[in-house]
Amino acid sequence: MEIKRDIHLDRLIKSKHNGMIKVVTGIRRCGKSYLLMNLFRQHLLDDGVSDNHIVMLDLENRRNKRLRAPDALLEWIDSQIVEYKASDDVPKEEWYYVMLDEVQLVPEFEDVLNSYLSIRNVDVYVTGSNSRFLSKDVITEFRGRGHEIHVTPLSMSEFIGAHPEMTFKEALDQYMTYGGLPVVCLEPDIKEKEAYLKGLFEKTYLTDIQERYHIRRSDIMSELIDVVASGIGGLTNPTKIGNTFKTVKGIGVGKNTIKQYLEILEESFLVRKAVRYDVKGRKYIDTPQKYYFEDLGLRNARIGFRQVEKTHLMENMVYNELCLHRYTVDVGVVTHNTKDAEGRSQRVQLEVDFVCNRGPERIYIQSAYALPDKEKVEQASLLQIKDGFRKVIIVADRYLSGYNEDGIRILSLRNFLMEGIGLD
Repeated sequence: MEIKRDIHLDRLIKSKHNGMIKVVTGIRRCGKSYLLMNLFRQHLLDDGVSDNHIVMLDLENRRNKRLRAPDALLEWIDSQIVEYKASDDVPKEEWYYVMLDEVQLVPEFEDVLNSYLSIRNVDVYVTGSNSRFLSKDVITEFRGRGHEIHVTPLSMSEFIGAHPEMTFKEALDQYMTYGGLPVVCLEPDIKEKEAYLKGLFEKTYLTDIQERYHIRRSDIMSELIDVVASGIGGLTNPTKIGNTFKTVKGIGVGKNTIKQYLEILEESFLVRKAVRYDVKGRKYIDTPQKYYFEDLGLRNARIGFRQVEKTHLMENMVYNELCLHRYTVDVGVVTHNTKDAEGRSQRVQLEVDFVCNRGPERIYIQSAYALPDKEKVEQASLLQIKDGFRKVIIVADRYLSGYNEDGIRILSLRNFLMEGIGLD
């Protein structure tokens, strides 16, 4: 079965001929190789590119072991290209597309690929899956000429595209529990899904992180992942996590160590951080922050498929969807003056789940799994914001979208997930 990855494919297509090395990144098993070597290749063929102008190499294949030597790889690529062009004016039929899968297996691969930056008719694309390619700093190795295409696990709409037999509710339950890694998506057996996710986390992701960052206290890193997985959607900071280690785990860990390990989890694409933003004061608040997992299945597997609270999982889903559509997403704080039961003035802080920015566009979003008895609570912070930007409450238990009497849009989760960004 072919799973469509139209958003990522479109970004690859738009990056063609941009004079940079396209580096396809993302966590293991999220579909990077399939996107490049199958979907993008088919796009090139459909666009009229000759098959002999598409130079593909799977460096993980044992038959290609000799090409893992940098000079041998350089010589092989050269042998596939009939003529190099040095001028910018390259006819369509003279372009060559070099696609290398698992390029990290080649020592000095950056030096090999940088050799093609001055050749105008060669367009280079690479994927990698080891600890190095799970780090954002891989782009810096290409002398400022690397262009990242970050691939995520399947979105909800892509997941449903692979399961047309499911109702939206059935698909939502599956997705919230087992996430969007393509292999897991296509596996029908529940026990196999769970075993695969647990094994992938333990045997691959943690090993990658330990190798890349030379983690000395792997026990602390492991415990930290458990703490973050248990607390998605909750405000936290290194000091608070350190206190949890001390009181619950009986381990004393400095806040600087925890801060460093949290940054490593971010760089490895396992989690993302949302920073707090004071909406009225128009400034960022350094701490506390929220952390969300790149894939819900990995998060749930990490804690043994316990604590599967749909409110928090939905919030993580909404966050991931917004990031997929390239919004910068912060956690909003709105402070306003009110009076207590005895008439005394007090300052109250209300939270906006997400403050989303993309270019000149801004949207304030609340995430609510169920709304009927909570509408006034959910919109209280939104009503305190007096600027003209859009205000939205995304609700899981609604199938129709519309506006309430306060001018706030009530948007069903189904519409949000299935109609692109669903906000326009």
